[in-house]
Amino acid sequence: MKASRRAFLGASAGVVGGIALTGCASTAALPPTWRPSPGEPSVARVPVSIAGRRVRTIDVHAHCYVPEALALLGAAEARSTLPPVRGQQDHFIVVDKRLAEMDAMGIDMEVLSINPFWYRQPRENAEAICRLQNEKMAELCRAAPQRLGAFASLALQFPDLAVVQLEDAVTRLGLLGAAVGGSVAGEDFSEPRFHPVWAKAQALGVTLFIHPQSTPELARRFKGNGWMSNVVGNPLDTTIALQHLIYEGVLDKFPDLKICAAHGGGYVGMNAPRMDFSCYVSPANCNPDIVLKQRPSDYIRRLYFDALVFTPEALRHLVAEVGVSQVMLGTDHPIPWETHPVDHVMNTPSLSDADRVAILGGNAARMLGLRS
Repeated sequence: MKASRRAFLGASAGVVGGIALTGCASTAALPPTWRPSPGEPSVARVPVSIAGRRVRTIDVHAHCYVPEALALLGAAEARSTLPPVRGQQDHFIVVDKRLAEMDAMGIDMEVLSINPFWYRQPRENAEAICRLQNEKMAELCRAAPQRLGAFASLALQFPDLAVVQLEDAVTRLGLLGAAVGGSVAGEDFSEPRFHPVWAKAQALGVTLFIHPQSTPELARRFKGNGWMSNVVGNPLDTTIALQHLIYEGVLDKFPDLKICAAHGGGYVGMNAPRMDFSCYVSPANCNPDIVLKQRPSDYIRRLYFDALVFTPEALRHLVAEVGVSQVMLGTDHPIPWETHPVDHVMNTPSLSDADRVAILGGNAARMLGLRS
């Protein structure tokens, strides 16, 4: 393999050298009758065309880890950060291999992100972890600039540091925004101390990609069969984060802030109408000093969401609630939640060709400020 087509190779699943690819989730080893149906395979996945028009497809939800950064945690903590899920075998980036996998899914561009694992780290270590990750991500994107983009890592537990990291990542390294958790080690980022970070993101015009990390407060109840910490906990964590941003007036304070939520935004789409009744039914549970400029459900049409919702009916409903302009591809690659993302959009009968073009890539290009 030529050096120009190689990036950050590692020799094993350890934390030595390279960028380690992993996603947020996977299926466990299930009986064959329980396996998710992959759907009918497409005949020709690249390039994707609709009505004779070439469509650029952009996946905003794909993952990686940087082993050098994981090594700063110590061996035991680093191992626990990498979950034992399908797709783990692909966690070292080889550019040719990654691009081939993207081609097989019909994906022209992936935007990589790293799920935050450093929010409880002390300042010096969190700064070092994020610096390493942002530099490595920028290096990787330079290896395939038309195919790979990336969200930055921020030490959000130190908002003053996060502001500096975000500006550096965007202006010097050319990253497309930042990936954040559903909270900062349990602290909701609607809290005022995080507002300087949102102000900087708004000023730079970049996206914050919210990716949950379960809902740790419910860990005891998530025990048992079915990986509920992910299947229930992840969507719930995102829902809580978004509703705090709405109810606490953060989206009024930062009206141009661009937020994209993973996994279809959790339960926000299906719960939006209920939000509108909360303060009417129970004014005692609402803050009279916070007067929202819109109904709570109106704010979700200002947010962005990936289409990782699995079925045509779920995608139809998400589009109906938030608007087709706010939905885009998300695969969780290399973890196999969604291995046929283009088919998922094309097989949703409620969508027009214009809708499909928007979801497959147009919306993401607009959100991220990419040239079409």
